[in-house]
Amino acid sequence: MTDPLLANEPLIRLAAFLGVLALLAAWELSAPRRRAEIPRLLRWSNNLVLVAVDTAVLRLVFPVLAVGFAVYAEDRGFGLFNLVEAPYWLAFVVSFLAFDLAIYLQHVMFHAVPALWRLHRMHHADLEIDVTTGLRFHPLEILISMGIKLALVAALGPPAAAVLMFEVVLNAMSMATHTNVGLPAKLDRIARFLVVTPDMHRVHHSVDPSETHTNFGFNLSWWDRLLGTYRPQPKLGHLGMTIGIPEFRTRRDLWLDRMLVQPFRGRAGEPMGKGGRPEG
Repeated sequence: MTDPLLANEPLIRLAAFLGVLALLAAWELSAPRRRAEIPRLLRWSNNLVLVAVDTAVLRLVFPVLAVGFAVYAEDRGFGLFNLVEAPYWLAFVVSFLAFDLAIYLQHVMFHAVPALWRLHRMHHADLEIDVTTGLRFHPLEILISMGIKLALVAALGPPAAAVLMFEVVLNAMSMATHTNVGLPAKLDRIARFLVVTPDMHRVHHSVDPSETHTNFGFNLSWWDRLLGTYRPQPKLGHLGMTIGIPEFRTRRDLWLDRMLVQPFRGRAGEPMGKGGRPEG
């Protein structure tokens, strides 16, 4: 099963990415939660070109990515699940949950460490939030994230299928949680007991630091609830809240060249613990 999986990984990921992006973009265009004030052409073109830049940099720096490394770990017999006998389903579930928790903790780290916040704040500097915001990450942050995932693969020796499933879900949920839509209130309350909803994650993009540093989950909502970083709603409501960070609030800052140099410009701003803490 592993060889066909690895051979078709790029196709599987590309098809999932394009399909989810198209569906979510159509949804938010037909029923937007918040009114768009900035032309979509400006934001979408720069955010989507950034995806291509991120992909190219990742492929140039790492000779093997997470799924391929999981196959390599299995072949060489290193990592927990390649050293101990465990049912395949258990290895799959534990690996998926471990990766989900790791990305949550990574997200917290990028808010807590000033040097990392400089990289991550580019994601938060988008002046509006929609499906393309979920793709807007600095290439250096993408490289660090992949390094963390490769380290986790080396430690766990997870099934390659679990890593591929996680990568597809990570990409899809990053887009979904940033989508400019809203679920019916009752459905949103029920759904967020299990997964992060757009309304739950939108709080995280508030300009208010006490809200910026909350709701770090991207997929499962459990980690925020269990670890005390959950905030149900923004103070000013979803229509009244301001999106972004205090720095870099001009439309020129939305261009690709400004996004790429943003970590090296200006003051660091307020990382977690330096002006904004999660409220229980």
